[in-house]
Amino acid sequence: MVTSLEWERLSIARKSLLPGRGFFIRDTESDTPSDEELTEATVIAIADRDADGLTSAAIVRAVHGELTLVPAEPRSFQYHLETVAERIGDPDAIYILDLSIEDLEPVSEAITTIVKASNKVCWYDHHEWNHETVEAVESSGIDLEIGDSDEVSTADVALTALGLDEDEQWSDLVEVVRDHDLWLRKDPRSDDLADYAHWSDSLEYIETVSEHGADLPDAVMADLTERRKEKQALIDAAVARAELRSIGEFSIGITYGRCSQNEVAEAMRQAGADAAVVIKPSGGVSLRGTKTFTRCHEVAELLGGGGHPKAAGCKPDVYHDMLDYAHHWTTQGATARHAIIQAFETVIESSD
Repeated sequence: MVTSLEWERLSIARKSLLPGRGFFIRDTESDTPSDEELTEATVIAIADRDADGLTSAAIVRAVHGELTLVPAEPRSFQYHLETVAERIGDPDAIYILDLSIEDLEPVSEAITTIVKASNKVCWYDHHEWNHETVEAVESSGIDLEIGDSDEVSTADVALTALGLDEDEQWSDLVEVVRDHDLWLRKDPRSDDLADYAHWSDSLEYIETVSEHGADLPDAVMADLTERRKEKQALIDAAVARAELRSIGEFSIGITYGRCSQNEVAEAMRQAGADAAVVIKPSGGVSLRGTKTFTRCHEVAELLGGGGHPKAAGCKPDVYHDMLDYAHHWTTQGATARHAIIQAFETVIESSD
C-alpha cells in the first residue's frame, strides 16, 4: 500500500503518467454522510463536486438554511444515489445537482425510493439530455430543470429556480462559475473557484463562497498559489507531450497526463488546435472545442459520454481489468487515443 507521504514524494514525471492516489484507494464511502446523518437529514443535495455543483449546493443551503451534502462525480453518481435511497428517513427535499444520466433504468429503483420518501425531489442540470430520459425522469415525479448547455451553468439554473437571481453576491458568484464551466475564460476568479473546489473539502468550499462569494479570502488564495506550483508542472508535462493531428479540415490536439485539462487545452488551442483532447491516466477523456469546432459532445457521445458543444467528457470502453490500465499508463493512452481519433473521424465525416 502506498502511503499519502510516499505518493506526494513521487516525481512530477511519474505523477503526470499515473492517476491520483484516490484511483487506487476508493474514497466514496468516506465522502458519504453517516447513516444517522442521512436518516435525520431534512434537506439533501447530491452534487457534482466541482465548482458548479458545489455552488449549486450552496444556493440550496442558502434557501433552506441547512443541508446534508453528498458530493459525487459522474462515475460515482449511481453509488451515491443508491446510498441515499437506502439510508434516508423522510426529508423535506432532495436535490440532484450538475449530474446527468443517459438512461434512467440503472437508477430507476433508487429514484422511485427517494421520490416516495421525500416531499419533493428537484434535479437541476445543464448538460445535454436525450428526450427519452427527460420524459422518464419527469414521469417519475421529479421536478427536472435543464438549462441551455451553451448559455448557463447548473448554478444558473439553481439560482433562478430557487429565487436568488436578484441577490447581487450570489449572482456575481454564479456568473464567475459559469465563466469556467462553459470555458468562457473572461474572469480570472473562475480559475480560482475551480481550483479551490478541486483541492478543498466540499463543505469548506460551500462555507467559504457562501460568506465571501467569488472573491476568495487571502488565506485561501495563498494556499492556491502554493498548490499551483505542482499544478503548473503537471500542465507543462502534458503540454510537452501534446501532438496535433489533422482530421478532415480540423487540427486536433491530443495529449495524455494527469493535469488541469482547461489550461492544457488552452495551450493546444494557442498552438493551432481546433479541438483539444486530454486523455487522463484514470481512463477519462476531456474534450475542449473552439469557435471552429463545436461538436465535442457528439464525439463524447460516441464513446459513452456527453457534455457541451465546446466542453465534454467520456471514458472509452477499453478498460476491463488492471492489465488494461497498466497498458494505458505505459503507452500513454494508446488504445483510448485510437478510439478517440476514430470518434472524431466519424463526427467530422458526417458533416461532409
